Amino acid sequence: QVQLVASGGGLVQPGGSLRLSCVASGFRVSNALMTWYRQPLGKERELIASISSDGSETTYRESVQGRFTISKDNSENTVYLQMTTLKPEDTAVYYCAALDRGYWGQGTQVTVSS
Repeated sequence: QVQLVASGGGLVQPGGSLRLSCVASGFRVSNALMTWYRQPLGKERELIASISSDGSETTYRESVQGRFTISKDNSENTVYLQMTTLKPEDTAVYYCAALDRGYWGQGTQVTVSS
């Protein structure tokens, strides 16, 4: 059974940091194009970061470039999103997805507010 379980969200002040985790089961992240999306309230879901199956290539949405880092640990079958210098406009539900497999996690809420 395929599952993607995202965690690590929460309430953080502007300028703060969070690390999101996405634990996969039922398939190997080392064989998949892994991504993080987010969906602000009332807006469309948007792709913010991706990492290739072999981990050699990463891409980022312009608005998070230089602040967010996507990575994965194949031994833990987990994908991470390290978020720094958070801004109120980063507030959203964050989802991980194995984009080339069509697998989606359940989302974790990130709220950036003072």
